[in-house]
Amino acid sequence: MSLEDINVEHLVVAMAAMILYLIYYVFTKDSEYNKNIRSVATVAEELNREIFYLKKQLSDTQAGIKKNINRMSDDEIYQEVERTVYDMVKPISLSLKRLEESILTIDEHINSRISSLESGVKQISIPASIHGNDDEKIISLYKQGVTLDTISKELHISKAEVEFVLKINKIK
Repeated sequence: MSLEDINVEHLVVAMAAMILYLIYYVFTKDSEYNKNIRSVATVAEELNREIFYLKKQLSDTQAGIKKNINRMSDDEIYQEVERTVYDMVKPISLSLKRLEESILTIDEHINSRISSLESGVKQISIPASIHGNDDEKIISLYKQGVTLDTISKELHISKAEVEFVLKINKIK
């Protein structure tokens, strides 16, 4: 074996080792690239899925907008609410008017009854012992602060008659 043969053998072995190393390097890089390509493919698939959902959502939204085009404007809504409220308030308003009329009728009736009672009270005959002078005396004494019992004793009339005179003259 000559030096040339050994060098050639070493050279062939070195070349074979280098080729094996290159093959190993290519396979490892290839597997890394495959992993990266799978990752990119997964991301692309997820993006496609997301785009699909966004397109679907967009079409649903557009369909909803087309449906809502037929909705009422703000003025139409306001007018509809106004009509509804008017329809609800109208019967209440009519009932309140009838109630007010009934109250006025009752008030007139009560006023006429009070007038009737006042005229009836005035027609009641005043007891014989009470005269105009006694009325003035009773009123004068009462205004001076004299008690009803004292007035009735001084004028020789009953306490009820003293109270009656004061009530008729609207003092008590």
